[in-house]
Amino acid sequence: MPRKSVKKASLTPVPRLFVLDTNILLHDPYSTLKFKEHDIFIPFVTLEELDGKKVGTQDVNRNARQATRLLDAIVSQVSINMRDGFPLIEVSAGAATGKLYLQQEGLPFLAEEHVRKNDNLYLAVLSFLTKMRPTQSVVMVTKDLNLRIKARAMGFAAEDYLHDHAVEDADLVYRGIRNEPVEFLETWADSAPLRSWKEKGQVYYQGAYFSCEPNEFILFDDGSLYQVVAANRENDEVRIASVLDRKGPKAAVQGIANRNAEQQAAFSLLMDPDIDFVALLGPAGTGKTLLTLAAAVHQAMNGRLYDEIIFTRATIPLGDDIGFLPGTEEEKMRPWAGALDDNLEVLIGLAEKGAGCPNTLSDTLKDLVSVKAITFMRGRTFQRKFLIIDEAQNLTPKQVKTLITRAGEGTKIVCMGNLAQIDSPYLSEASSGLAYAVERFKGWPHFGALVLSKGERSRLANEGNDRL
Repeated sequence: MPRKSVKKASLTPVPRLFVLDTNILLHDPYSTLKFKEHDIFIPFVTLEELDGKKVGTQDVNRNARQATRLLDAIVSQVSINMRDGFPLIEVSAGAATGKLYLQQEGLPFLAEEHVRKNDNLYLAVLSFLTKMRPTQSVVMVTKDLNLRIKARAMGFAAEDYLHDHAVEDADLVYRGIRNEPVEFLETWADSAPLRSWKEKGQVYYQGAYFSCEPNEFILFDDGSLYQVVAANRENDEVRIASVLDRKGPKAAVQGIANRNAEQQAAFSLLMDPDIDFVALLGPAGTGKTLLTLAAAVHQAMNGRLYDEIIFTRATIPLGDDIGFLPGTEEEKMRPWAGALDDNLEVLIGLAEKGAGCPNTLSDTLKDLVSVKAITFMRGRTFQRKFLIIDEAQNLTPKQVKTLITRAGEGTKIVCMGNLAQIDSPYLSEASSGLAYAVERFKGWPHFGALVLSKGERSRLANEGNDRL
């Protein structure tokens, strides 16, 4: 008997249909082009909320205008039947191959008394699309946790916007320091001959390439600390150098000595003029601000590397906002610069005691250190500045990019923050601008990142970090 032909099922996956909440477009105005082969659906409620946010000078207003312009470019590119969807391939330069669909008709609502609630309008859209497209997976994409919970409770798929996540989990953020046994050197030497020499008080080792990043630190179990000063995979070569231990009055920076290996490594990054960008992460009390300020003051006053120290931070309150603040830009920022003032007092106190600091420090700091608002950073160029960005975990990737691209010749930028203390409602540890910058700059020879974990503020602060 002749065999019956069996039709093989298509292995091509059906593109999913993502319904975008307004907060996704306000967070990333180009998000419509970030879903590759999948389709996008924009409901009326999203367009209405975008329209309500378009007026203003804040980032959210600029993002609303940019998102609207992008949507206009997509729907204006071709003359087609709107029901067939608008292709994204040309606007995205090939990055997105799906289609954009716009809501075209009124939808049945869940209940009349809930019509005016935008969350329930989104649920109505999901209900309608699920019935109209039974063969396509419909997914709600939103940063609103309550809307995701509502959608899942009603049996709809709902996800967070993951494209801006620098890492899958905050624990995977590059730490900048690794622990190794002393036998690591012997193991390294087994792969190829290992050269060693001394130069200007530092011990150097050079050998075959092993997995590492430029300016990564290696802490051996005997307490010795080394830094990767050159890593070249193409030349199959790595060079490490011992790190200066800044203890004692001669080695201390503005009277500040490192108290542990992590602070020793931080000073190495902060005091190296060849490193343009430093990211310091860690909980309160690890010394991020004090070390950074001491290094900035020392290099500006003694080394003459920088003409000014600029301090800025994200102005997100811990509790209720205290409202309008009178005065100049610097006067308005002073309540947010408490960490700066506290650490300046420490340096001035050391200067008065003559602990390796110039006696003129207290007189010159007012001219040397200035406090600026992030709001007015756009469009500026900083030449020969030491820019300190505090609480950087509360900045979006776009805000971090704006600040970093302000750097002119001779400028050094230090971002500090604690990924466990994010106050912004639409950021997570994985999507924070601080984590984003660390992962994107990792591997650049003029960048160094470090996660400090050991608190040195006081025994009470250390217990608070551990117990609370």
